[in-house]
Amino acid sequence: MTASLPALAPDHVAVVTGAASGIGFAAARAFAGRGMKVVIADRDAEALKAAGQILETLVGAENVLAVPTDVARREAIQALHEQVVARFGAVHVLMNNAGIQPGSTIFGPSESWEQILAVNLGGIVHGTQVFAPAMIASGEPGLIINTGSKQGITTPPGDPAYNVSKAAVKAFTEALQHELRETEGCAVTAHLLIPGFVFTPLTAKGRIEKPAGAWTPEQTVDFMLERLTAGDFYILCPDNDATRALDEKRMAWAMGDIIENRPPLSRWHPGFAEAFKAHVEGR
Repeated sequence: MTASLPALAPDHVAVVTGAASGIGFAAARAFAGRGMKVVIADRDAEALKAAGQILETLVGAENVLAVPTDVARREAIQALHEQVVARFGAVHVLMNNAGIQPGSTIFGPSESWEQILAVNLGGIVHGTQVFAPAMIASGEPGLIINTGSKQGITTPPGDPAYNVSKAAVKAFTEALQHELRETEGCAVTAHLLIPGFVFTPLTAKGRIEKPAGAWTPEQTVDFMLERLTAGDFYILCPDNDATRALDEKRMAWAMGDIIENRPPLSRWHPGFAEAFKAHVEGR
């Protein structure tokens, strides 16, 4: 991938879901800052309207489309696609970013599990399957960016439905990039955004001030654009608490549970606390 990122050229079209706030809105602003036409989707219609008004000040109302959308419903994604094509034509960037984290337990309500999987995984599958075929057929450079999570890789205890959804996003996006790579003449690439601790409405949990350890959404998007330029598939973001080196050790330990035949989630197992500490410290 060239340093110029041809998909992000002025007048090209970017579609971002979950774009009323947080990482999605920061990404939409960054795309608008490059002179792109920006389509934002979110199921919070009021917040979406406010976000759209801000974007209009950057690129003009004629270059912004805000569409209330529930990504869990395939027909809603199809309606979004129809509006985008009618208004702007071909899409060059699709950022499947919408996600929820209401909390979950293994034996919690089935409705909660269904909702989390429908939004976090279903939204990405729907978005990709609806938008990608035309992006590929256009022959133009394109990017599909799916927002995953470190929790989908190390799967810490405490929120199993969210972990399952994000682990599935990782597997889906890996398969997607392989499919794109093997498609003759395809100029579209897929990328997995793996944020660190980011202070957003999703993670605020009642806090007003950003914790010292968290990055801002803008920092996360700046890092994403930097790594897209470098051609990364796995965009593994650090934060003010966790360096890449620490993330790598945590992820290596998680994979080691299989290789070493340790108990699952041994990082949180009292019998492996000292061994994990030694692993992180390089002893």
